[in-house]
Amino acid sequence: MQKENQTYKIAPAHRLASVSEYYFSKKLKEVAQMNAEGKDVISLGIGSPDMPPSEKTIETLCNNAHDPNGHGYQPYVGIPELRKGFAAWYQRWYGVELNPNTEIQPLIGSKEGILHVTLAFVNPGEQVLVPNPGYPTYTSLSKILGAEVINYDLKEEDGWMPDFEALENMDLSRVKLMWTNYPNMPTGANATPELYERLVDFARRKNIVIVNDNPYSFILNEKPISILSVPGAKECCIEFNSMSKSHNMPGWRIGMLASNAEFVQWILKVKSNIDSGMFRAMQLAAATALEAEADWYEGNNENYRNRRHLAGEIMRTLGCTYDEKQVGMFLWGKIPASCKDVEELTEKVLHEARVFITPGFIFGSNGARYIRISLCCKDAKLAEALERIKRL
Repeated sequence: MQKENQTYKIAPAHRLASVSEYYFSKKLKEVAQMNAEGKDVISLGIGSPDMPPSEKTIETLCNNAHDPNGHGYQPYVGIPELRKGFAAWYQRWYGVELNPNTEIQPLIGSKEGILHVTLAFVNPGEQVLVPNPGYPTYTSLSKILGAEVINYDLKEEDGWMPDFEALENMDLSRVKLMWTNYPNMPTGANATPELYERLVDFARRKNIVIVNDNPYSFILNEKPISILSVPGAKECCIEFNSMSKSHNMPGWRIGMLASNAEFVQWILKVKSNIDSGMFRAMQLAAATALEAEADWYEGNNENYRNRRHLAGEIMRTLGCTYDEKQVGMFLWGKIPASCKDVEELTEKVLHEARVFITPGFIFGSNGARYIRISLCCKDAKLAEALERIKRL
């Protein structure tokens, strides 16, 4: 007979030892606790757009949600209307022709695409190239899946671009994927056609797949470009895109990837065993959002420009320096030499000014003396954050 209060010695899977809880998951709990205590923290941390999607997008969602036949399971490959919408969007804004039937895969946000692509291409023990600094999920999901992470440096003196000479001198015999992210998060460095041409050439010669994460190209960026615009890129590249940033739809979890038909089929083999299609009304609304005209994007950017000015004032008040040519929805700045380390600064700002700013070390060792300010905050709150920091 089983004894009462018996302690079971259940251990988690070994893979959890290689990762920790996502920084923002932990830190936002702390911020929530401070708010519960009445401390009214202004969060300039995560990049979650606070502006709404277009009015037509909301109307399409509401109208189709009333369809009694629209609530069933949807195709794993996404509905034709959404795939065609993504193809037309890529043709119009990036000048890239994609076959909507075979070269596009909608995703439940591009974050899940990192999981699916790694499962489809990388065996345990094989290697992936990850930028330092870079999006932490490239590293954490790779480790969870048993891949070995090899960092490649991005440095301010190189304009946050890969050092191709250093890459050429690395042993790449076990590398399957190279993660790139332009316009870059967290640094705001913009892509150039020359960068994409070099990456495609590098991938073809080294037999590596480049995965370019491209969700920020419509934010404070005059000319969006895609790595798939380079001749031959589809043969060796996959590109992610997302409606979270470009269309103010982060909670909708709608993204996509594009590549050659064979790569897309491999990824679909993984994805179709993990989830089902998204709600039909959401997919139809997303297709409507993709039809936005230039003036809709410009309206967004007008707001981001105002916020960027205030974020720059916060940087200067803290003694930080930053590149005025940055694009995207963050501002990345270097802390002054007088600061011992970045967390000393961000913790002081959090607990004394009640403003949450992201320390750059969470993106890798090359971010250890930088901070990142999100522009996803109303002007009035940004102005209040500035005044609080001035009083420090």
